[in-house]
Amino acid sequence: MAHANEARALLDRSLASGRIHSAYLLSGPGEAPRREALRFARGSVCQGPDARPCETCASCRRSQEREPIRLDGSGKSGPLLRHIGDHPDLFFVERGESDTRVRIGQVRALQHALRLRSSQGGRRCAVIADAEWLNQEAQNALLRLLEEPPQGTTLLLVASTSASLLATVRSRCQRVTFHPDASDLEEPERAGLVERLESLRDATLPALLDWAEEYRGGRAEAAARVEELLDTAAHWLRRRVTGQAADRRALRGSLDAFRTLSQCRKALAQHNANPQMVAERALFALQAGLLP
Repeated sequence: MAHANEARALLDRSLASGRIHSAYLLSGPGEAPRREALRFARGSVCQGPDARPCETCASCRRSQEREPIRLDGSGKSGPLLRHIGDHPDLFFVERGESDTRVRIGQVRALQHALRLRSSQGGRRCAVIADAEWLNQEAQNALLRLLEEPPQGTTLLLVASTSASLLATVRSRCQRVTFHPDASDLEEPERAGLVERLESLRDATLPALLDWAEEYRGGRAEAAARVEELLDTAAHWLRRRVTGQAADRRALRGSLDAFRTLSQCRKALAQHNANPQMVAERALFALQAGLLP
């Protein structure tokens, strides 16, 4: 895994050399993968002579992000995809505001857009954020695009984890994995959750069930909160594993819990699983991994 600065340097070298792959998979927790994907996309069409994006050429000015347009995966209350800034050769796809997945209609809309000739006569780039929320049907549609990408086109898949993506999708992408910083767990929105995770060992069964019940409600909102739980728990486990190298039994328990978290992510994203049930399974696995 690479820290954010190392991952950025790797992407910058691709831009500087002009050796840009047809597909990249940027994965890791937090905002860094999405932020760097947008930066890379903008850099790929930059007309400046040096560091890209240069922020001064016509392409960079057009690709500067403004108030983002809200997407709707059904296309009823908003577009299926949007441009980055108002650059005609840069595209952006993510889950709709109330959607729990990136829909196949959005992938097909992107396929159609990329079949058209480049407006500027140069490169085109598309960022697919929330890529772990592509269901299998949408991934199969995306796979056809990855197998035969239009000339001069780059796809950037962004995911908090690549575990729920098909192996055939992952294999066609240049992997750029972001290592989480230790300070991420100290952010105010995570600190309270980390404190609860630290007390899991002594939690009773009713307490665990009550905790999981907090993830009831509308699926889109509940799934997003469970995703935050899984992401924070995985990050927290990584930190614990670092200090368990000499304790094989504790390490085995943490690794078992980590595998279950990956399965929970896949169930939530790919199989439309009930968020509360996913939370229960994750919390039980985490507690089991802590017990002697």
